[in-house]
Amino acid sequence: MTMPKPRACLNAPVGLSVALFLSLGVHGAHAESGKLLLTGGVSTVEGAAGGGIVPWAVIGTQATDGEIGLSANFNHLATHDYGLKTYALTLNLRNQLELSVGQQDLSAGPATALNALGFDVQPGPHLKMDVLGAKLRLAGDAILDSDTLMPQVAVGLQHKHTQAASLQPVFNFLGVRNSGTDVYVSATKLWLAQGLLLNATLRYTQANQGGLLGFGSAAPGRHSASLNPELSVAYLLRKDLAVGAEYRFMPNNLEAVGRAAGLGNALRQDDWKDLFVAWAPQRNVSLTAAYVDLGRIVPGVTEQRRQRGWYLSGQVSF
Repeated sequence: MTMPKPRACLNAPVGLSVALFLSLGVHGAHAESGKLLLTGGVSTVEGAAGGGIVPWAVIGTQATDGEIGLSANFNHLATHDYGLKTYALTLNLRNQLELSVGQQDLSAGPATALNALGFDVQPGPHLKMDVLGAKLRLAGDAILDSDTLMPQVAVGLQHKHTQAASLQPVFNFLGVRNSGTDVYVSATKLWLAQGLLLNATLRYTQANQGGLLGFGSAAPGRHSASLNPELSVAYLLRKDLAVGAEYRFMPNNLEAVGRAAGLGNALRQDDWKDLFVAWAPQRNVSLTAAYVDLGRIVPGVTEQRRQRGWYLSGQVSF
């Protein structure tokens, strides 16, 4: 197959740091060697290569077939009531297998309002979640197949463990587990000539708020895992600048528990979405800014406010 000669290449991220949570990296062709930079560069909040909140089928970092690559990233998200910091490392093995490790740290100050219900949540509570991820490329190549209808396809999993600290009694009351594993399949299609990337991911998960509020639910909530789609689109404005959007459907496992306890929709979970702009000032560096809407997060303690805010991400990859 003759490889197309693109004007540039979208660098589809690495990640929800371990968020949400949200973004994309872009790089141009390496003019001296004629070698295209593979998608990679920015990380999801959970550590996998993709958008800020949605994993893609691409394998992160700058490594190509037969090479080994590494990337590191830091993400920060601030909404009306919460703050989230994520850190992640991603390893690319021969552009076939991606391994990632990350941590999310959620500042959950509004949770102290639960003390009115008899809990003993300490001031300044934090929820921390560790994420171990793996992604295997099954078929296609986002770059080499950019002039065909064939997408790049990958399957991945993310094993998560949440440290609840003084919020553990709340977890026990809700009947959620502290650990769980998401499984997903992604298809990413890149049209280099048009500067357009589309991605669709289907995730099988029990996670509440990505896992930060545990996994599953006590009856009458939904304890079993469910399938949830996730979508991304990105458009290249120039070789080092891209804009895009993402939408991640989320399971609503806990609302029925809240209603049974007379709390109405106090535990409802909404879908996540974002609008982002990504810039690659250098070949190995990408910066992303996004406007994020995470919907209502435990609306019973935040007066039903939607959690909107800004997300910033920086990544170095090789």
